[in-house]
Amino acid sequence: MRWSIALPALFGVAAVAVASVAVASEPERAALRAPAGHLPCIVQGVWGDGDFGAGKYRRVIDVWAQHAPYDLIVMTTRAKKELTDDEVYRQVQEAAAYARQKGMGMAMNLDVRLARSAFRERYPDEMQEVIRLAEVPLSESGTASVRATPLRLGDHMTGGTTPYVSLAGRAVRVYCYRKGDEGIEPDSVRDVTETCRVVAAGPGEVKVAVPCSPATRGCHACLLAAFTHFTPAVFAPHLLPFLDELVRKYGDAGLAGATIDEWGFPPSYGSLEGNDLWYSRFYEQAYAERTGGRDLVRDCLLMCFGERGRHGERAAAVNRYLELDRLRNGEIESHYYRVVKDVFGPESFVGLHATWWPDVCTREFKKNGLDWWVAPRDLAQTDESVPWCCRTSLCKKWGSPVCYNEFYNTNMPPYFREVWSGALAGGRVTYHPRYPRPQGERDPDHGQTYLLRGPLMQAECRVRMLNFIAKTPADCPVAVIFGHACAMNWAGPAHGQAGVKLAERLRAAGFPADLIPSSEIGSDALRIDDEGFVRYGPQRYQAVVLYHPEFEKPPTAELLRRAAAAGKTALYRLGTWTLDFDGRPFDGEAALPENIVAVADEDACVERVVADLKHRGVEPQVAFGPSKLDVEIIAQGKPAPCRGHARLIDGTHVVMAAEKDPTGDPIQTTLAIGEREVEVDALGVVAVRLDGDGQLEAAAAGGLKHLRTGRTEIRLPRRVDLALWRGDDGGWHGVVQDCEGDLPPALAAMTDDWVRLAVPRPWAGE
Repeated sequence: MRWSIALPALFGVAAVAVASVAVASEPERAALRAPAGHLPCIVQGVWGDGDFGAGKYRRVIDVWAQHAPYDLIVMTTRAKKELTDDEVYRQVQEAAAYARQKGMGMAMNLDVRLARSAFRERYPDEMQEVIRLAEVPLSESGTASVRATPLRLGDHMTGGTTPYVSLAGRAVRVYCYRKGDEGIEPDSVRDVTETCRVVAAGPGEVKVAVPCSPATRGCHACLLAAFTHFTPAVFAPHLLPFLDELVRKYGDAGLAGATIDEWGFPPSYGSLEGNDLWYSRFYEQAYAERTGGRDLVRDCLLMCFGERGRHGERAAAVNRYLELDRLRNGEIESHYYRVVKDVFGPESFVGLHATWWPDVCTREFKKNGLDWWVAPRDLAQTDESVPWCCRTSLCKKWGSPVCYNEFYNTNMPPYFREVWSGALAGGRVTYHPRYPRPQGERDPDHGQTYLLRGPLMQAECRVRMLNFIAKTPADCPVAVIFGHACAMNWAGPAHGQAGVKLAERLRAAGFPADLIPSSEIGSDALRIDDEGFVRYGPQRYQAVVLYHPEFEKPPTAELLRRAAAAGKTALYRLGTWTLDFDGRPFDGEAALPENIVAVADEDACVERVVADLKHRGVEPQVAFGPSKLDVEIIAQGKPAPCRGHARLIDGTHVVMAAEKDPTGDPIQTTLAIGEREVEVDALGVVAVRLDGDGQLEAAAAGGLKHLRTGRTEIRLPRRVDLALWRGDDGGWHGVVQDCEGDLPPALAAMTDDWVRLAVPRPWAGE
């Protein structure tokens, strides 16, 4: 698995010294951290302009080292200084060394967007452009004025420095045409650029005067203006070499790896069916090569406004344009992954999330072509409120046992919700501690230590007991394979519909679903396995829903025909398939297997899938991820309940309870696992895995008091956080946490291979 080879290099420091039966008195801080090779606790650090110079980074690292179990710091800058500056390099080198002394690794965000001035100085003609379309009606005499203004673009990558401002504007082309009820009349379209007069062409506006005549009466003119923005063009020919150079600059800085965060085109809160599209002459060239010589500028008019009788051609243009976005952004993400591994070593860490807007929506289509599933990471990572159906499917794609979700909120209760509900559904938290911030007091740490003032880290430490036995992600018996092209295509029948609500409804019914884009068909991850099941990474599916397959390519039908022939996975289809990817008529019903069940709507789909899964003997789960209702609750600062049970692919059963106590409620129950029963008395979390003979293979628990199953019984005189598993040698290995003094006899009798961990005390804010 990707995570198992990536993590040991991060913790080749004092953290490995915790493996001893007696509690080590020195170094005390190392005992807060997990041994090498286990899933890390990750924190996102941020440096602003005031955080540079004279060891200013040390205070926050000191507090983290003493009062948090953080293993890995992923650091970024939001300062006017760029990554190419020697001062930034020196601080990264010093901070990485200082973090290692404290038992933590540090990975740095080495994104080219944090060196935009340097890129522009070297390659001034390779900056990103946006084409904006502005339309004006024409009369029969005089001139008509048409004006376009630039987008205002900025995000966290530009915090503290210059946003993605417009640097220049120019008129690319002007078209004249007539419009009817079905859009532009294609035979009426004329290029009138040469007859127009450019009144203004600058970074703030482009204005053109269009001559009118009796021939233009009833016509419209459209200005296609290009604005150049302060960021490298996604299709710039020197982008990848510059990125290589940037990463290699930090090759000897002592980093544990590097990160890239929310890569793609600059954030734009509109959608591509509006009047602006990403552009550059390099993009135009790539589009022509991919489409057999089509003119991207002319197709912008077609894609935005539509033309009578050219629906299929318009749909094909949108498909090709957006696919090109996804492929290029995926190429950049993959290249970054490879160069980081080359520079820092194969065990270095490449992380942070490809997700920007935390939903499968039109904004994300515009940002990166929805490249989440082709942006390689060592661990599956998302942010904010990304739907759980995406988080779990990304685990399957990247071979990650959990999905780390970067989370922040202005209130404390939502953090507890994220810790517990996330762990229940197969996730962990990347702490982004810029919020909350203390009110009415001086805060020299800019919010980066406030989370450590209460019991949040105690909850995190209790949940991390799962990390020692959780080797596979959450078991999701259903795959919703959504038509990637159809969801993104604003000229299609289901724009913006990617099956998220369907997957959430299946989850609410007790049957979690992975959401997978159809563009994954043909990848090594999504396939038919040797026993005939549809499989995505380690996950075998009992049911697959093909969701809105309009514009699909032949491999989609081929995969489902093979699955139908094998007869192991139940197949369903929601939505029609009347056009192929190139906009040509296509009989999808005939191409798909006869025994795929066509459902009329999501209600019918949920009802049919749930009934079939129950008939197959699939046991429901009660795992609650962040639903829309939960988001509304936690936005008000109220704790949302977390109680339920789930299972992992390897058969591990997980029970969570944290409705009242933020560090975990009592769990006193008898679990039925197959034909076996497991009695447990614990706090917050219990996870149990049995072997083929029904005997205990692994267990993890918070505040364990009693566990009994088969030939194994553990009774403890006091509650202990514990993880226990059988190794390849057949012997027991374990971790105890917050256990002072001698080991309880019941544990000492099982094995002498115990690792001791401490729970950090809350920080008083001194």
